[in-house]
Amino acid sequence: MVTKNDCIIPNCGKVPDFGSKRIVVGAKQLKKAILSGAARQVFLAQDADPAVTEPLEALCRQYEIPCARVRSMADLGKACRIDVGAAAAATVD
Repeated sequence: MVTKNDCIIPNCGKVPDFGSKRIVVGAKQLKKAILSGAARQVFLAQDADPAVTEPLEALCRQYEIPCARVRSMADLGKACRIDVGAAAAATVD
């Protein structure tokens, strides 16, 4: 996925540009999307609680879903067009 800064390197820390793609936000919704096979790419905030992000990252490895890190929860929340920070988000089918 290309970001606003044209970064295509996973774990680069840049904010994703979701554009008109369908997304899910939040750990619970993201877990459901991964388990159902709907998640296509996952974004995790670097400053989020590891107790939240590490299980999601493990699921991504298990289901072979690309996973990238974003600098902060605030940046990820802004990219998702919500007024609060987000620990995790994903593009979905």
